[in-house]
Amino acid sequence: MSIPANPSSFDVVIIGAGAAGLFCAGIAGQRGQRVLLLDHSAKVAEKIRISGGGRANFTNLDVGPRNFLSDNPNFCRGALSRFTPRQFIALLQRDSIGFHEKHRGQLFCDRSAEDLIDLLLRECAAGGVVRWQPCAVREIRASADGPARYALATDRGEVQARSVVIATGGLSIPKIGASDFGYRIARQFGLRTVEQRPALVPLTFDERHWEAFAPLAGVSLPVDIATGEKKARTSFSEDLLFTHRGLSGPAVLQISSYWKTGTPISVDLSPQTALQPALQDAKATSRRLLGNVLGEHLPARLATAWTAGDAAWQRPANETADKALAALAASLHDWRSVPTGTEGYRKAEVTAGGVDTRDLSSQTMESRQAGLYFIGEVVDVTGWLGGYNFQWAWSSAYSCAQALAA
Repeated sequence: MSIPANPSSFDVVIIGAGAAGLFCAGIAGQRGQRVLLLDHSAKVAEKIRISGGGRANFTNLDVGPRNFLSDNPNFCRGALSRFTPRQFIALLQRDSIGFHEKHRGQLFCDRSAEDLIDLLLRECAAGGVVRWQPCAVREIRASADGPARYALATDRGEVQARSVVIATGGLSIPKIGASDFGYRIARQFGLRTVEQRPALVPLTFDERHWEAFAPLAGVSLPVDIATGEKKARTSFSEDLLFTHRGLSGPAVLQISSYWKTGTPISVDLSPQTALQPALQDAKATSRRLLGNVLGEHLPARLATAWTAGDAAWQRPANETADKALAALAASLHDWRSVPTGTEGYRKAEVTAGGVDTRDLSSQTMESRQAGLYFIGEVVDVTGWLGGYNFQWAWSSAYSCAQALAA
């Protein structure tokens, strides 16, 4: 594609008006950079808008490298230390935006995610950021010489810039505009990428395996869940939700980022109660059906469905063999199953993998290609459920903006 003459000129062009792009644009603009922010979508920050049930789980009080998955787990350390949750919280407090802690350090807006989006737009306005939406980028070229390192062909004409920041996110939730643009640009300039996959996503099972569990759709309970072996074993303690096609809920979303195709997950469906002693006590005192006894410790629908799986468990408690009680308890404390897949990018909250951090500076987010930066979800840094991915957006954007201004 040929690039038209008489281009507009900016210090920085930021592609992607999501959390990372908006925050980076506002900071860079307020530090004296002439910034153009553009996005192929007509709306800004759709992921913020739909996050946390419309209230945006915008950070977590307890953030560290251990909360992130990456081929280079320590890469995120520098950015997270340069811009912390407390610093982002200070912005909300400055603008009198109410927020609250909901669960395990997760912070949500009191009223609406729109309050957070409005804050980011005010930051951009304060920095004189020029915003073009909708506006797609058709081509990016590196200039041979001169202060303008890059020429961009866009829907609104040619643009030249000293620096380009890719903040286009990943492949998750295509209905709000997700694309592989950032990965294509990385490869165009010779940068490596880590294979992408859906993360923070429900797990699915084949219909024959799941036939007995599909009627449990809607049942939720606290569990311990794990996957992997030995040093690679990862576990979480969260709520699990049965669905018509498989498993969801915070516990499953968390473990899905670490689960590998063809490997099992292990679930303790009663992490807070040792079931074998409880069932033995019931045997000595109760004539009720074992399923009814089990319903004192688990959701009733789950207890009924589980005991229906073995004739030895379909008896009064006082008539059930000790061996059968032990087997029942063991099956619930270590339920092992192999998912056949996930619900895919359609329901994945984030994308794991992305631009290889070996080709980026952990201090500035600049790539080996001078003047080309990558921030946010497009990078191979994936946070846990609970506000960690937004904090990575803020921290990586801040590091990048500081470098741009310097």
